[in-house]
Amino acid sequence: ITTGEEAAEISRDYKEGEPVLHLKLEDETPLEYPIGPKSNPLPFLRNPDILVGENDLTALSYLHEPAVLHNLRVRFLESNHIYTYCGIVLVAINPYEQLQIYGEEVINAYSGQNMGDMDPHIFAVAEEAYKQMARDERNQSIIVSGESGAGKTVSAKYAMRFFATVGGSANDTNVEEKVLASSPIMEAIGNAKTTRNDNSSRFGKYIQIGFSRHYHIIGANMRTYLLEKSRVVFQAEDERNYHIFYQLCASASLPEFKDLSLTTAEDFTYTSLGENIFIEGVNDAEDFEKTREAFTLLGIKESSQINIFRVIASILHLGNIEICPERDGESCHRDDLHLKHFCRLLGVELQQMEHWLCHRKLATASETYVKTMSSKQAANARDALAKHIYARMFDWIVEHINMSLQTSSKQHSFIGVLDIYGFETFELNSFEQFCINYANEKLQQQFNSHVFKLEQEEYMKEQIPWTLIDFYDNQPCIDLIEARLGILDLLDEECKVPKGTDQNWAQKLYKQHGSSAHFQKPRMSNTSFIIIHFADKVEYQCEGFLEKNRDTVYEEQINILKASQFQLVADLFHDKDDPPPSKSSRVNVRAAKSVPKVPNKDHRKTVGHQFRSSLHLLMETLNATTPHYVRCIKPNDYKEAFSFDSRRAVQQLRACGVLETIRISAAGYPSRWTYPDFFNRYRVLMKKSDMMSSDKKLVCKNLLETLIKEPDMFQFGKTKIFFRAGQVAYLEKLRTDKFRAACIKIQTTVRGWLQRVRYRKIRKSAITLQRYGRGYLARTAEYLRLTRAALICQKQYRMVRDRRAYLRVRQAVVTIQAYTRGMFTRRIYWEFLLHHKAMIIQRSVRGWLQRRKFRRARNAAIIIQCAFRRLRAKRQLKQLKIEARSAEHLKKLNTGMENKIVQLQRKMDDQSKEYKAQNEQLQMVNASLGSEVTKLQKQLEVIRGQQGDGGQLTSLQDELERLREELQEAQAERKRMEEEHSTEKLSLQQRVEELERENSLLKSEKEEMNQRILQQSKSSEASQREESLQSELDAERQRYQNLLKEFSRLEQRYDNLKEELSLSKFQPGHRRNPSNQSSLESDSNYPSVSTSEVGDTEDSIQLVEEMGVEKAAMDISLFMKLQKRVRELEQERKRLQISVDKMEELAKLKLCCFPPQGSEAKSPTSEQDTADLAYNSLKRQELESENKKLKNDLNELRKTVAERASQNSSSNELQDGYNLLLSQLKAANEELDARKEEVLILRTQILSTAQLQEKNQHIVSPHKEPVDKDEALKAYHGLTDKQQDWCYLNEDGELGLAYQGLKQVARLLEAQLQTQSRQHKDELEALHTQIELLKDDIEKKQEILNYTMSLSPEAQVEYSVQQEITRLTNDNLDLKELVEKLEKNERKLKKQLRIYMKKVQELEASQAAAVTGRSRPELSRQVTVQRKEKDFEGMLEYYKEDEALLIKTLITDVKPSTVSATVPCLPAYILFMCIRHADYINDDQKVESLLTSTINAIKKVLKKNNDDFEMTSFWLANTSRLLHCLKQYSGDEVFMTQNTAKQNEHCLKNFDLAEYRQVLSDLSIQIYQQLIKVAEGIIQPMIVSAMLESESIPSLAGVKPMGYRNRSSSMDTDAGGPTSYTLEALIRQLGQFHGTMRDHGLDPEIVGQVVRQLFHCINAVTLNNLLLRKDVCSWSTGMQLRYNTSQMEEWLRGNNLYQSKAAATLEPIIQAAQLLQVKKKTSQDAEAICSLCTALTMQQIVKILNLYTPLNEFEERVTVSFIRNIQNRLQERNDPPQLLVDTKHTFPVLFPYTPSALSLETLHIPASLGLDFLIRV
Repeated sequence: ITTGEEAAEISRDYKEGEPVLHLKLEDETPLEYPIGPKSNPLPFLRNPDILVGENDLTALSYLHEPAVLHNLRVRFLESNHIYTYCGIVLVAINPYEQLQIYGEEVINAYSGQNMGDMDPHIFAVAEEAYKQMARDERNQSIIVSGESGAGKTVSAKYAMRFFATVGGSANDTNVEEKVLASSPIMEAIGNAKTTRNDNSSRFGKYIQIGFSRHYHIIGANMRTYLLEKSRVVFQAEDERNYHIFYQLCASASLPEFKDLSLTTAEDFTYTSLGENIFIEGVNDAEDFEKTREAFTLLGIKESSQINIFRVIASILHLGNIEICPERDGESCHRDDLHLKHFCRLLGVELQQMEHWLCHRKLATASETYVKTMSSKQAANARDALAKHIYARMFDWIVEHINMSLQTSSKQHSFIGVLDIYGFETFELNSFEQFCINYANEKLQQQFNSHVFKLEQEEYMKEQIPWTLIDFYDNQPCIDLIEARLGILDLLDEECKVPKGTDQNWAQKLYKQHGSSAHFQKPRMSNTSFIIIHFADKVEYQCEGFLEKNRDTVYEEQINILKASQFQLVADLFHDKDDPPPSKSSRVNVRAAKSVPKVPNKDHRKTVGHQFRSSLHLLMETLNATTPHYVRCIKPNDYKEAFSFDSRRAVQQLRACGVLETIRISAAGYPSRWTYPDFFNRYRVLMKKSDMMSSDKKLVCKNLLETLIKEPDMFQFGKTKIFFRAGQVAYLEKLRTDKFRAACIKIQTTVRGWLQRVRYRKIRKSAITLQRYGRGYLARTAEYLRLTRAALICQKQYRMVRDRRAYLRVRQAVVTIQAYTRGMFTRRIYWEFLLHHKAMIIQRSVRGWLQRRKFRRARNAAIIIQCAFRRLRAKRQLKQLKIEARSAEHLKKLNTGMENKIVQLQRKMDDQSKEYKAQNEQLQMVNASLGSEVTKLQKQLEVIRGQQGDGGQLTSLQDELERLREELQEAQAERKRMEEEHSTEKLSLQQRVEELERENSLLKSEKEEMNQRILQQSKSSEASQREESLQSELDAERQRYQNLLKEFSRLEQRYDNLKEELSLSKFQPGHRRNPSNQSSLESDSNYPSVSTSEVGDTEDSIQLVEEMGVEKAAMDISLFMKLQKRVRELEQERKRLQISVDKMEELAKLKLCCFPPQGSEAKSPTSEQDTADLAYNSLKRQELESENKKLKNDLNELRKTVAERASQNSSSNELQDGYNLLLSQLKAANEELDARKEEVLILRTQILSTAQLQEKNQHIVSPHKEPVDKDEALKAYHGLTDKQQDWCYLNEDGELGLAYQGLKQVARLLEAQLQTQSRQHKDELEALHTQIELLKDDIEKKQEILNYTMSLSPEAQVEYSVQQEITRLTNDNLDLKELVEKLEKNERKLKKQLRIYMKKVQELEASQAAAVTGRSRPELSRQVTVQRKEKDFEGMLEYYKEDEALLIKTLITDVKPSTVSATVPCLPAYILFMCIRHADYINDDQKVESLLTSTINAIKKVLKKNNDDFEMTSFWLANTSRLLHCLKQYSGDEVFMTQNTAKQNEHCLKNFDLAEYRQVLSDLSIQIYQQLIKVAEGIIQPMIVSAMLESESIPSLAGVKPMGYRNRSSSMDTDAGGPTSYTLEALIRQLGQFHGTMRDHGLDPEIVGQVVRQLFHCINAVTLNNLLLRKDVCSWSTGMQLRYNTSQMEEWLRGNNLYQSKAAATLEPIIQAAQLLQVKKKTSQDAEAICSLCTALTMQQIVKILNLYTPLNEFEERVTVSFIRNIQNRLQERNDPPQLLVDTKHTFPVLFPYTPSALSLETLHIPASLGLDFLIRV
């Protein structure tokens, strides 16, 4: 029974008609509850204990307000759960406290889960919306509403954070960050402190988050509604203006804001009206920095931000402008400092603004008047202008936020988040409350219809007879407001009336709607009206409705702002012509635009009309989406954490429609059970024969028909059973009674048996005792009788003796007492007598003294009165004498004054006559002067017209002078910047030198420290040091692996983007060849391994790497250009050589066919010689000029390189590298000159051959003209057929040659000019890049300096030492790499020299061996080699062209199953044997190419099979084995300790592959991380079902009633429902993983690490799910969970994996299971729990105890006091604040070195692999 806010039990049976119901409260207090037939009905029935604290209110068996309130109170106060479902609504109660339930781990836990599976949460609603959008391809909406302070904004913010995390953008646009960044901006400009909320949103907003086809966020859009502009100019007590004003004032001391002239917020009227400018716990300056960062992130420029802040500051100054009264009206002070600041900040004219702030313009049909406003009117106009400016700025910011969030790509779907005000009612309700409640009426109508629709769909889906449920329809109330001639129409009509008033509008309302059921007129008022809303009656005061609806701002003030010199300010107030619907839909209720000169209906839209239009558009959007509802509840009005006021909660539950949802649900069948759940829960009520039946559906039907006699109380659906309200409680009662009867029967039987056993034991013991006792008594009976007689005699004698002594002593004591008492009594009497006599004497003396004192006081008072009266009489006499004398004197004076008055009157009449005459003369003079003035004005206009042209010329000259001055200033500024750059560069060089000196000092210190460390390592602390180093190594390894993981993720993302780009730009017939792609990937991933693309310049590139990129930037660019030029000339020389050969052959052929005769042969020769001379002279001049330019450029570049090298070189090694580079450049230059000479010779030959052909053309017959003539003529840079015509103009062809030569010279000069310009641009870009790098370096150093200065002196020293040690470590590593590279280069050159000498001697023999070896494999590699050859050294040879086939056969196309029966890691061994042979023949290119191709091929295979565990495990094993082989056979002594003698002979001879070992190690880590990702992806869907939901112990788990949330529409039933997994399936999957890794030969240590990581995932997912699900926190689940974990541990022991630390990862979930099972009542239990749960944090323990739910009546809930006791005991723990376990945590992986015992010469290669082209060596 629930009585109001209390719960009670019936203590005595109640019969109908009794007046009293006897109850017993929860604290055992009796209560007599009066019952009346009408006034006081029976109290509501309470739900059974199993349903108390239920997640879903619709799952309650009894649905009424007390049950709802009690459930919410229990969840909120006892369990601290702020979220509760109510059907499709999420009820969110504001805790007024920060809760750790919104972290990223919580988002991951809710992502992908069904809505009813987890505890209620805002993330569950967001996930449901996201899932339905993806599943149904339908747009979604989340509607968040509630009172101010209920937490609407925070709920909407967390919903958007969920979408940003789950649906992050697929590219680098970071749209989700921009969406989240809009929140601080909107909070700053749209939120304010109110009495109800410190961060109250004073506007409504609807944010649409757009998603792509792959459901990634691609953009967003925001609409705002009904901004509270009045807050800009007025705030109530203890309230604030918008946050942005206080943030700006708090940051006014910043240098960039000095121009705003701001002080503290207390100095401004608009920010000090609330009398409290601070919010507890809020730092406005820090919030302002976040606002600015959000502006920057959204792409709003710094200049635009400054302009926004100028506008905000101007509003503050506008509020401080004083309106001063004057004779002719009100005006502003010209010297008003705030007015000047206002005009300066907005860029408007001071005089105009001063005038129009106090005047207004009245326009009639014929004339326009300027009228002075009163002080109140001017102040109102000023405030209206401030509100209008702020509203326009608000719109501008929202518009630019939308521009930043919009996307060019197509939006596939969206999810809208509506954060809108809830129903409001105050003591005084005005236009704002009317609009808010109107919007809530519309939203409530949509909510009711949606709930009704879902209810109807559920019944139809289950094929249950549908009966119409009556629900509240508020359409009449909406029609009252928005229909034709409704309240809004009448308000707009009254606003159009010239002299419309609020009173007239009220009378029209009474007349029009007086008969409406939802409209009432108050009895005591004629200026207010009442509307009966769905939530409550609200009385609105009409005063101010018309003014707020018009929202008038004077046009003159707006025109001044339109003319602002700042573009942003002018843009704010310019009207947009015909805005599109999408823009106008974003209705920000703001000041209406000023009345334009030409009437336009668009500019006359009232606020009510705009709001109604925007609301209709919003409802259309919501109706086109699937809505999800979040109702925020304010638990109390005092902002107290976890305090619940039931009356306030009921008001809000009614207002937001939650109780209406419950009423609709209760009207039908609110309780729903699936057939399997009903069978499992209530099978105790069935007969044994029914339980054996296989048809569960039929069994449930038969049971219900037996138990519930009324058929209307339940219905059978397809998958569920539907119950009326109260039926589930009835079934629970029957189940409890059955259990109780069974328990009683068991107890009676057990207790009877126990008592019988106890009785038998007692009877047997009694018989034994009796036997022994009787024997003993028989033996000692006589002795006992004698002893007893002696004792009786002794007793009697002693009694008589002692009695006589007692009587003597008593008589003596009585006598002494009598004498003593008499003596004391006499003494007391005499003392009392003396006191009485003394009191009589004192009384007489005190009376006489008081009488004497009174007489003296009376005599003194009489004397004082007489003296005072005499003094007052004297004063009165003196005053009377003075008055008598003054009256007589006045009478004498009056006689003279009368004469003087007469004279003055006469004089005044004379002066008035003179004044009239002078006034007439003045009027005549004014008339004459007026005529003269008009004449002079006409003459002045004529003169001005004549001088107009001259003025324009002078203005142009002035403009030209001004431009020249600006140009000079710019040049001076440029010089100054160059000087600053040079000085800054010098200072940086000096700083570099200082740092190098410090580097040398620290190097020496480091060496000393290393020596000390070596000495200390030999001491007794070696073991401790080793452990600390090992931990540091693990931490470093984990950081490195995390970085590597991040690198692989970014690489994967890059590949995905590249694939998307290729798909988007795909065209048929264009594909990229695999070889090019592999080389690109190799270059991008492993730059230290990639081959050079420049040619044979490996040494120079290596030197550049040693010098550093920045120091050798110029050298590389020059060197690359020269090499490119050399290659081009070489190709051109080859081409020209071919052409010359062809020409010579043709010439020989012609001479053979037509031999020359005499002078006929000479003339062509002489002509050819002249042509050659002319051409040679032209080309020589051309090449000389080109050569000079190239030499000059080269010399200049050498100088710059030398200067930079001398400035930047810090060691002799770098200087040597630079000299080497210069020598290479000289060699390249010489080669260039040689190539130029060769080209010149070839061109001359070509031209001479061409001339010879032309001269022989007359002799050769036409049909034998050479075919290659055109090709020979075109060989010289563009000679075409037109050259023949020029050659015929004169006989020698000199003119044509000269013209063509000049053309080529011009082209050459043009090309050189373009080359030089490009070089100049490259140099500029290089300089700019260097400047940027220097700036970045300076900024970093400045940040370090600032951070250092902020530390304490001790911390500064420690930090500086740490920084220097880090820098020295990096320098030492760089130097070490440099030394290694130089040593490697030296070794390589020496080895190459020896090899080349050997190859020259054995060239012929090696060629013969190669030919024979090439033809041999076909015969020798047909079958598997069963026995090693005598000369086989464990090497495999292949040809360079077979490398791609080797990679394809061994990596790309290989399947793990094909090599499963062979040696494990066979591909790794084969690859290493091929590498050994390349090392043996000292072919570095072959080694480099093979390793690079291998790495790239493995990465491609893994990318292609990124979700295949077998393939990933296979290549992890082979990659790690190849890495171990490179270490084992590297020749390093560290790795050779376990090798055999034969294995040591197989070590690499020529190359050090340490770099490739690092690359393979990184690749192994990446493959390991991919393996973990694949395995976790496979087992993650199985974990919850296997560990928490499956019944490993049958018939143990209980079933609870499910709520409305588990309806079919919230489940993903596309694949026939969610798949359930058992523990056996999970263990089987783990066994499959383990077997696969073991078969592939993966190292046991790595296998253990994989299993440990997977067990961590199982523990994290299970524990997180347990912490977020109330239905699994029970004793039975704890028993199941403990059994499951024991099975997992048994599996570890069975596979010898218990030592891999995997079992330790299950400790938290084991302790959670034990926590669910232990007793939880006394303080001893609390102490046991604290000592037991060491692996769980305090938050996790408290959460589990709060979630603990008894599934039966015999279990007890955990009391709140017990939980508080646990919290107090665990306060000392320093647990992390997060609640959930990080599921993405990865342990650092370690690849231990495990050498192979297999000898390479014993390895057999199966013939099935198809590697016949490999040659055994």
